[in-house]
Amino acid sequence: MGEHKNKHFYEFERFRIDPVKRLLLRDGEPQPLTPKAFDILLVLLQHRGGILEKDELMRAVWPDTVVEENNLTRNISALRKALGDSPNEHQYVVTIPGRGYRFVADVRELQDEDADLIVETYSRSRVVIDEEEDTSEPARLNQDLLQKPLLASGGKQSEASWRRLPVFLIVGALLVGLTTALSYSWMSSKSKEAEASSAVRSMAVLPFKVVGSEADEEYLGWGMTDALITRLSSVRQIMVRPTNAVHKYTVTGQDALAAGRELRVDAVLDGNIQRSGEQIRVTVQLVSVRDGRPLWAEKFDAKFTDIFAVQDSISDQVARALTLKLIGEEKQRLTKHYTEDIQAYQAYLKGRYFWNKRTEEGYKRAIEYFEQALERDPRYAQAYAGLADSYALLGSMGNAVLPRSEAMPRARVAAEKALLIDETLAEAHASLAFVRMHYEWDWPGAEREFKRAIELNPSYATAHHWYAYYLVARGRTDESLAEIKRAQEIDPLSLIINTDVGEMYFFARQYDRAIEQCKKTLELDPEFNLAVRHLGWTYLQKGMHKEAIAELERSVSLSEGRRDSTALLGYAYAVAGKREEAKKVLAELKEIAKRSYVAPFELSLVYTGLNEKDQAFAWLEKAYNERSGSLILLNVDPASDGLRSYPRFADLVRRVNAKHETHPINN
Repeated sequence: MGEHKNKHFYEFERFRIDPVKRLLLRDGEPQPLTPKAFDILLVLLQHRGGILEKDELMRAVWPDTVVEENNLTRNISALRKALGDSPNEHQYVVTIPGRGYRFVADVRELQDEDADLIVETYSRSRVVIDEEEDTSEPARLNQDLLQKPLLASGGKQSEASWRRLPVFLIVGALLVGLTTALSYSWMSSKSKEAEASSAVRSMAVLPFKVVGSEADEEYLGWGMTDALITRLSSVRQIMVRPTNAVHKYTVTGQDALAAGRELRVDAVLDGNIQRSGEQIRVTVQLVSVRDGRPLWAEKFDAKFTDIFAVQDSISDQVARALTLKLIGEEKQRLTKHYTEDIQAYQAYLKGRYFWNKRTEEGYKRAIEYFEQALERDPRYAQAYAGLADSYALLGSMGNAVLPRSEAMPRARVAAEKALLIDETLAEAHASLAFVRMHYEWDWPGAEREFKRAIELNPSYATAHHWYAYYLVARGRTDESLAEIKRAQEIDPLSLIINTDVGEMYFFARQYDRAIEQCKKTLELDPEFNLAVRHLGWTYLQKGMHKEAIAELERSVSLSEGRRDSTALLGYAYAVAGKREEAKKVLAELKEIAKRSYVAPFELSLVYTGLNEKDQAFAWLEKAYNERSGSLILLNVDPASDGLRSYPRFADLVRRVNAKHETHPINN
């Protein structure tokens, strides 16, 4: 636009717009605004009072360029921020659902020769922020969809607004009164944006609360939580706490900041879901843990069948709020849909809800729901991954509620089907690796799958956790410690991971460190059975028999008679010279075996403690025939030291292919 003799201005309330100098002034002070947002403001002012269709607005602002609607949405948000609109009430730019926008303020047009004096003061320090047009395939923000009203409350229909975090807020404040050149302003804005981006390096998605719904819809909250964790974990620039880490925060009225501090993260995403029939309302906020400052907040109203669009938008907006720079593959994973069948998705949510209970009954219920999901959508890769997880863990339970010979092959088949559909599923790679390590003893195949899982999702704590077992079984103890500590870094409150840090020290024969770590875990939960058991087991290797037996007896009590805990106690009795007590345990296990399953490895353990080597080897052979997962640790387990010099032991280790490579065994 060229200069005119008489300047043309727009004024409304506290604002004045100079189209020639491209200034937005509020009470005489320049406001930061991107060039395209300024263009949008001018077009809206020219069509004030009327509805401006989205397509018409985009053609006016980007006349020779094909752009995504997301660009318009983002610049509308920037404009609203500059005008001081609140998230819940738009005073100036109002969205017309399904159509476009309307500028509703009373506007005056002025021709003012003297206005030069007003604006010239600020012309050298005006705030115009460069922007980078995003013409790639971004996460689509379904603006029309998310502005549909929720019909449940009967109150005033709400209009959902999509707002971007004001990442230039600090820049705008610094530039007030700044009299340096425009180039310096631009450089300052970029510097501050980078600073904002570096402020958040870790976050947690807390369990979404289900408001005003029946208890049987609790899975909706967990489903939203799990989906967002999965999506955001695909972004390598930020560490996201896994689902297991946030499970304890399901209590209504949770303190988000306290949870964030306990989880040791920089930010927390917290929200709730309200459902009424087929309508849902999702309210969500992202908060800085350091100072409680809100980084972003929004309310979404939609049909339940459009919940995928809500998840897309939340993920995208969180990434923008944290000023994360996403590569193409990350953008795709951030808004990836694994199914479009809403009933299949609901079944999957219920499956994950029960899987997260980590109980025998929970795994069984999870399998039922994952299979229901696959009946609806046979190409639902995540449902196959859920099946693989469920069968793998069900077949590994100490009481073998499902024979390993059935559970593990089913887990492998499910994982392979998931990967045929979608090779990028980290969970499926980890489950397949678990089966290959724990059941098939395919060591090269297991390591390949573990590495691929970690490559796809470096924040997947379970992959690091299981890979640590692979490494220690191969005698690579230093690497195993590094891997388990990486899992602990991702999920610092996980009881099982914290316990297994101690177990890695145990297999490395660093017993004092193992004891220290088990005690730290018990500070988190004094009755966590595995930590109690590992503490007793480590005491035993140090010759602290009295302390060992006390902890192992407590473990049997806490586990309500689990066979593996009972067998460890029997071994401890034998090593401590309490042979009669050890034989009683052996007799008890054999009696139980008449009516239910007892793992052969557990019987071999008690015989090893009693120094009855023929019986110990006989039961180890039975464990081999069942492909017992316990055999993978034979070569590093101190409990096997009494058998290590026998040729039968070397032959067994060779057949399991668990010959370790670096760790010297002290007989």
